[in-house]
Amino acid sequence: MLVFLFWLSLIGVGFSYFLYPILLLLVPKRKVPTPIEIESDCSLPRVSLIVTAHNEELRIREKIQNCLAIDYPDLEILVASDCSTDDTDTIVRDYQGDNVILARAEERKGKEHAQYQAIAKASGRILVFSDVATSIPGDALRKLVRYFRDPSVGAVSSEDRFISRDGNIVGEGAYVRYEMWLRSLESERGGIVGLSGSFFAARKEVCESHWDICSPSDFNTALNCARKGLIAVTAPDVLGIYHDVSDPSKEYQRKIRTVIRGLTALGRHIEILNPFKFGLFSFQVFGHKLMRWAVPWFQLSLFLSSLLLVGKGAIYQFVLLCQIGVYGLVLAAWLLPKTRRRSWVKIPFFFVQVNLAIAHATLNYLAGKRMTVWTPSKR
Repeated sequence: MLVFLFWLSLIGVGFSYFLYPILLLLVPKRKVPTPIEIESDCSLPRVSLIVTAHNEELRIREKIQNCLAIDYPDLEILVASDCSTDDTDTIVRDYQGDNVILARAEERKGKEHAQYQAIAKASGRILVFSDVATSIPGDALRKLVRYFRDPSVGAVSSEDRFISRDGNIVGEGAYVRYEMWLRSLESERGGIVGLSGSFFAARKEVCESHWDICSPSDFNTALNCARKGLIAVTAPDVLGIYHDVSDPSKEYQRKIRTVIRGLTALGRHIEILNPFKFGLFSFQVFGHKLMRWAVPWFQLSLFLSSLLLVGKGAIYQFVLLCQIGVYGLVLAAWLLPKTRRRSWVKIPFFFVQVNLAIAHATLNYLAGKRMTVWTPSKR
């Protein structure tokens, strides 16, 4: 029994990060129709840009100015105010003459509820969702709508770029490169299982039905695409730019919130794991989401089983020593923060930190904690 647990745990730790992408590589890529160039601006679809805000009086004017500077001929801008109690709504009304519409939620029920108020008011065929903290490049919407020329595409995700306090682009480490590579694999096959929550687009019909205000809109939109026989894809040439979190100590709490919301979504829509109904997309949710959330528990069982089997063979001793070495390195990095700048320290430290956050979030979720109401991170 211990031997079985050991091997199960070892496979479980590596499945989401290694075995899952290998299995995806074995799946044939979907057929993509030949792109058709748009000849004129009049053939571009109407776009509704929905900006979600809660008490953003300090940043909302800058965000609206950024939206107004976007080069797109048929664009309406809606600010989905999540029952803001400061001057956010007043500032938005100042821009009514510039085709900026206030869609206010009179009750504070969270980000997705506020977005739904804007969806009901939107007149565009394509809906684009963005956060206040995200800066949208001027040509981004023209690039986004090109992907919808493929009738099988229901939603399109941007790729995130973080800007540090000194104005330099950050977040280009090994983990981000791996995630973007994995997202491209999914995009070329059954579609990505989660969009960038700060900047993504979808066909209006994808958002009008089954919009769950208790599930993250980025996951909910990908799920709605699957329900309609469509896919969500990534757009590597479309960037969403925003500042890194101003207080790095808050990043751990942000990860916990993200995982709790993800677990909530999966718990509310468990049918997504039915491969007979959702096919390859179901496997991708299992491999990318569920198995990744299970990693910290596989780590724990791997450590305990290898510890109990240490005298039974060299493989168990080797795996145990590897674990002790990694966790010892992470502990040293926690005690000596300057060492985290080195990549051979940064990667294991980040891996352990992420899985601690996942474990923490899972325990909170099982204890009944939910996070529907949304508070934007300070950047």
